[in-house]
Amino acid sequence: MTAPPRPSCSTRGRISGTAPVYRPAIATSLHQQSTATHVATHGPAPAPRTPQSLLLKNASALLGPELEYAPSVDILVVDGVFKEIRMGAYTGATDYNDAADYNDGAVATRLHHDISCGVMDCEGLLIIPGLINAHTHIGDSVGKDASLKGSVDDKIHPVMGLKPRILARTPPAGLVGFMRYSCISMLRRGTTTFVDFREGGRDGIGMIKEALQDVPIRSVILGRMNHYQTADEIRSNTSPFTPAMEGELECLLHECDGIGISGANENSDDALCHYSGTGKLRAIHSSETPESVSRSLEMTGKSETVRALALKPHILVHMTHASTEDLRAVAGSSEIRGIVVCPRANSALAEGIPDIITIGKQTGCVLALGTDNVMVNPPDMLREMDYAWKTMTAMHKTPVDPTEVLKMATVNAGRMLGMPVGVIGKGMLADCVMIEKHSLDLEPMHNPHAAVVHRTTESSIRAVMVGGRTAHGKII
Repeated sequence: MTAPPRPSCSTRGRISGTAPVYRPAIATSLHQQSTATHVATHGPAPAPRTPQSLLLKNASALLGPELEYAPSVDILVVDGVFKEIRMGAYTGATDYNDAADYNDGAVATRLHHDISCGVMDCEGLLIIPGLINAHTHIGDSVGKDASLKGSVDDKIHPVMGLKPRILARTPPAGLVGFMRYSCISMLRRGTTTFVDFREGGRDGIGMIKEALQDVPIRSVILGRMNHYQTADEIRSNTSPFTPAMEGELECLLHECDGIGISGANENSDDALCHYSGTGKLRAIHSSETPESVSRSLEMTGKSETVRALALKPHILVHMTHASTEDLRAVAGSSEIRGIVVCPRANSALAEGIPDIITIGKQTGCVLALGTDNVMVNPPDMLREMDYAWKTMTAMHKTPVDPTEVLKMATVNAGRMLGMPVGVIGKGMLADCVMIEKHSLDLEPMHNPHAAVVHRTTESSIRAVMVGGRTAHGKII
């Protein structure tokens, strides 16, 4: 019997005019052409372009991977990247620039050398890295608070929940419109990058790209095939991968940044192992509810997290009900870059609250924050940080440094994704949030990190910058 033909990856989904997926630019000598080759192929080389640059003067800022507070700083942005940082009175760590750049009277001259530079006086502003929402499902933005009763599966299960029924009966244009609203909402509240589990196969990826058109926010799109296995298939460890499915997966990965698997309870071990061979970012939900944990044990005799590790995931999401043995298994995995916790969504779904401190200590993993389903939780990282900080403090009855929570929404998430975001430092993408230090909710600001984590609101944000350009608000 002849195998069915593999689909062509050039065939597009039903949503047209899709925007390109963001991928960090990588300089490589393999792609550099000699001048002679360029002239022979393309004609004379164009005249050198004047770099697009902006000097942010007299700001306060949280700098480097430790988010160290600098009360007075000048930041030069060139072509969408933090190019140079000049410290004022601050004399702390020196890993934001080359050491020679510090306290150098000639730096102001160098900042303007061979550069057409705009200057913005940022007196009164605190500049922080752009926030990173490390786990979202913006595809269900149309279903906000559609159901407040029932179990997690009743609401958002990918096969039997209310969510897939709402998505199925909503026209694509409606889904796209509400996803766009969520992107704009995130941007206004300081999120400059988000990571989305995008259901719906290639059509779903097409929809989110359509929603992102003209919205200046970075996205990491983790696609998913429209295929979920039954309990019997999982018990018997049946492989779902026919040649047609192989072709479908290849085409899906061509369109997005990686895969976002619903969970081990919708996939056999064989399927998870198969997905582990994909070369892009791999993420999976794990141990989100007591029911999902017990379901895995009933079907296979193995814990949900142990089975999820068959994917060789780079990112685990939730881990709210992971056991001590699960956390040890994760600690022994060489593939995992980080764990994303979603405390507000877990609470809204009556799942419990993740023990973030214990998860971090026992796994040794980088921890990041996400807001999860828009259907049950607004995609607001300011509120997520506030809630996480206070629940961590309450659970352990001991003060938690707010800097560590802010890192989860910036530095840690960028590191987990392997992207040059989440840090204000030389060579990083110029994504940042400009906060009014003298706003009603923040003045007087005795602790900048605490002020950001649990007092900053949308009204405190003067402007949001993505890639060196103002994406929301106005600097001056």
